[in-house]
Amino acid sequence: MTRTGDAARQTLIRRGFVLEYATLGWNVIGIVVLAVAAMSARSVALAGFGLDSLIEIGASTVVIWELSGTGENRRRRALKLIGVGFALLAVYLLVQSTWALATGFRSHHSPLGIGWTAVTAAVMFALAVGKARTGTALDNPVLKTEGRVTLIDGLLAAAVLLGLLLNSLAGLWWADPAAGYVLVYYALREVKEVFGEH
Repeated sequence: MTRTGDAARQTLIRRGFVLEYATLGWNVIGIVVLAVAAMSARSVALAGFGLDSLIEIGASTVVIWELSGTGENRRRRALKLIGVGFALLAVYLLVQSTWALATGFRSHHSPLGIGWTAVTAAVMFALAVGKARTGTALDNPVLKTEGRVTLIDGLLAAAVLLGLLLNSLAGLWWADPAAGYVLVYYALREVKEVFGEH
């Protein structure tokens, strides 16, 4: 590889690190914000999205390890741990969402949850585009894959936002646990991908 090509590659790797650290930082803040919002609103969807953010922290950490040049075995172990985390998330949300629907449990309005999920959707979509472009330029399948995870995280934020808005604006109380089921589907899909590949 030429010196110019090597310098360009190093620039792309630095950009990959910046994108992953930005995702990591956002999700760390998100866990705190979502915990407060979920407890005050008693929202299944917000609690689930907070747990999803915790798992996304693990996914970003895996990519940071991979960009640092760590071994394949460590990456596989980390991915399996993330898969177990998604499986536990799916079980938790399935039980909680079903309980909420069966008992007619109504969550409260959550202006904080609405604001945070709206901004999170926009941030995740922007980060996903950056990761896709950088991963493609580097020909790095791990960064490209994690970019798709970030895109899905943005879509999940939008789904939770829709559930919160339907609950707050239209009084559709079942929209909150229904958003929980969207998260269940996503979590199970991630479990299948992780354990299907390894």
